[in-house]
Amino acid sequence: MSEGLPAGGEHCAGDVCITCSDMAVEVRVLRLLEDQMAVVDTGAGEETVSVALVSAAVGDTILVHAREAIAVVGAGTMGAGP
Repeated sequence: MSEGLPAGGEHCAGDVCITCSDMAVEVRVLRLLEDQMAVVDTGAGEETVSVALVSAAVGDTILVHAREAIAVVGAGTMGAGP
């Protein structure tokens, strides 16, 4: 089991769970980890997902399906100056 991930849908919040749903959801990258993983903000808490298929950075908004980031849909503004 991956760090920060529930062992099934019993811990999912609301109607959509990025771990087990059949749809992709937007989340924000909070920090990048080793092995192409990232901690993301789901709006209901933090989860760890794979970012192996995308070039994501901290602050980016990504689409996640089944714990796998499948697209970067918004560039973050972390560290961006005026």
